[in-house]
Amino acid sequence: MSAETGDVELVGDATASNLARAALFAALIGAFAYVSFPNPVSPAPVTLQVLGVFLAGILLGPVWGGAACGLYLLAGALGAPVFAGGSAGLGVLVGPTAGYLWSYPFAAAAIGGVVHGGASLTDPKAAGLARLVGAMVLGVVVIYTFGVTGLMVVQNLGPAEAFVGGAAAFIPAEALKIAAGVGIVRSDAIAATS
Repeated sequence: MSAETGDVELVGDATASNLARAALFAALIGAFAYVSFPNPVSPAPVTLQVLGVFLAGILLGPVWGGAACGLYLLAGALGAPVFAGGSAGLGVLVGPTAGYLWSYPFAAAAIGGVVHGGASLTDPKAAGLARLVGAMVLGVVVIYTFGVTGLMVVQNLGPAEAFVGGAAAFIPAEALKIAAGVGIVRSDAIAATS
């Protein structure tokens, strides 16, 4: 009894392609972590990671965008130096910036869901400007909610202090990332296939 391996398809072409894109975006988010600036009023630095989360959700959709962010967290937890400043390990995922990091899969999924109008992928270029910006603003709200909560728990901060240091201090940088996200999406972008 023999089986011809040419007839066996373990993973479909679309799944393999989307998994490769998710891995690419996980690497992109990790690379964006190296573009880091200290924030004098927050323990969390300003990085480009959030732009990577925006793009993962917009270009890969809610499922694969969230998966890309999950792969990013897994790589960092396993020791790849992909967190801000080249840090890595489980300690980062329970430290002062843990809330932000844990929010990434949820933010990417929310962004993808708004841009694509659900789980089915559409052309992200077809989304109107208001929809794109609204999706990224929603992503920022998700990230800040997790991040501020994390600061309150890990650093024992009150809500107002955590909000000022963990959200308000980043609003100008987030506005620039949203503008960059719109510019990138409006250019020639590669979207996941269903």
